[in-house]
Amino acid sequence: MENLKEKTLVLFFTSGVSLKTWESMGILEREIKPYNTLAVAFKKIYFITYGGREELRFYGKLSKNIEILPKTKWFHSIIYQFFIPLIYRKELRASDIYKTNQMGAVIPAVISQWLYKKKLIVRCGYEWLEFARKEKKLLWKQLTVFFIEKIAYRSAHKIVVTSNKDKQFVGTNFNVAPFKIEIIPNYIDTELFKPMVAKTHSSKIIFIGRLHAQKNLLNLVEAVSKTPYELVMIGGGPLKEKIGSLAKNRGAKVILKANISNEKLPEELNQAGIFILPSLYEGCPKVLLEAMSCGLPCIGTNVEGIKEIIRHKENGYLCNTDASSIKNAIEDVLEDTRLQEKMGQNARQTILEHFDFPKIMEKETAIYENI
Repeated sequence: MENLKEKTLVLFFTSGVSLKTWESMGILEREIKPYNTLAVAFKKIYFITYGGREELRFYGKLSKNIEILPKTKWFHSIIYQFFIPLIYRKELRASDIYKTNQMGAVIPAVISQWLYKKKLIVRCGYEWLEFARKEKKLLWKQLTVFFIEKIAYRSAHKIVVTSNKDKQFVGTNFNVAPFKIEIIPNYIDTELFKPMVAKTHSSKIIFIGRLHAQKNLLNLVEAVSKTPYELVMIGGGPLKEKIGSLAKNRGAKVILKANISNEKLPEELNQAGIFILPSLYEGCPKVLLEAMSCGLPCIGTNVEGIKEIIRHKENGYLCNTDASSIKNAIEDVLEDTRLQEKMGQNARQTILEHFDFPKIMEKETAIYENI
């Protein structure tokens, strides 16, 4: 890391997102941890966020050489992103590497790269165009996303994706050479997310995530209706009322809980018997990795983003997206304690081998050094 000691890194936050946003979502500690670690390697790191002066209260959680560059209050976020390269031109000129936290941060990052000719790393936690297509966005929105991503990928010196299927998607749809794309999956803090208690083969099922159509939650509620199983759902989103109403009508034992901080999730996970992620599609789902790290037997749908992680009946259980298949999977797992133990142990080992924080940080640091 010696060749980074005199270098400065700029992290561009997604448009509209701030440290306060991360705090309200309960993910602040998780999101800043990699940069507090990288701060040891770099001379300086800048956070360009979309929060105002109130962002400065987070300095106590950041390494001393991380500086927050807050949003000018009278700009709307959409307009502001075009002015960032000028407002913070002094800091951007003096920096060496730009990085986007998500694709939603690329506009100011690409403009800055054009103006100041610095190295640019574009990170995609999920592939924006792929999700737009799966969500059947209006054609003009898909074209806009395609145009923005095309420019971003051409401007980038390195592209970081979280899965092999995203690497293939970017290469095929944007004609990007494979050597330009690096796969760095989401990291897991295995000291935080770990088995805490001896497994008692509880029949409690847990889901954590956005209450959104992508997660296929109405079929999950149907799957547990008129069964003795209790389903705990932690998260917020537009489907909350519909889920509650459906659960009541179907006689499903569903407990809805609001978002909690990432640090409290291990306790919730360890109180459950199994974790389930019934999504229609995924990127590299952090919550699945966190549940696996806790040694939970996990059920996931046999879709992109999940089937890359779960090996059926080895480190997890794969099912289809319909309610009947989800129900059968739940019954198969909960009725087979040996299978639960096998999958839980293998799940933990999978995370330790491939997603542990120090190993992911080695890959991350190597990109900065090589660029």
